Amino acid sequence: MNKSISTEVSAIIEALNIEHTVISCRPEFADTQAFCDHYGYAVDESANVLLVASKKGELKYAACLVLATTRLDVNKTVRKKLEVSRISFASPEQTRDLTGMELGGVTPFGMPNNVPVWIDSRVMQCNQVILGGGNRSTKIVVPPAMLLKIPNVEVVENLAYEM
Repeated sequence: MNKSISTEVSAIIEALNIEHTVISCRPEFADTQAFCDHYGYAVDESANVLLVASKKGELKYAACLVLATTRLDVNKTVRKKLEVSRISFASPEQTRDLTGMELGGVTPFGMPNNVPVWIDSRVMQCNQVILGGGNRSTKIVVPPAMLLKIPNVEVVENLAYEM
C-alpha cells in the first residue's frame, strides 16, 4: 500500500509544522465507517470534511469538519454562517474541481484560500482526530490543536449535532 499523502497536502502540513501520523489504507476502505471497521480505529475519533455550496446567487463554499458520529447542521448553522438562502452539499465533481481531492480522502489541509474551514467544537475535545489524507489511500492522524494552524479556520459551536 502507498503510505504517502498527496504532494500538495504534504507540502502544506510541512509548511504549517503539523504534528501528524500517516496511515495507509486501501482505497475501497477510504470511507470513514469502512475504514474504522476494517482497520479497527474508533469512529468517535474520525472526522469528515464536508464541502457545502450555495445554491442561489454568488457561489460560496465552506469546508466543515465534523466528527463521524455527528451530523452537519447544514440547513441552520451552516446556511446562516455562510449567509445564503439555500445551501447543499457540494457534488463529488465540485469537490474534486475545487480541492483536487476525492470523497473519502478530503482533508482540511489544502482548502483554497477563499474557502473557510469551520470545525465543530466537538472535534477539539478529542485526543486525536483521524482525517482524510487528500487521497483515498491514506489517512492523517493529528492532535486537534494542530487544526488551529490552518489558515482561514474557525471553531464553531453546534456546527453539527449528535445523531
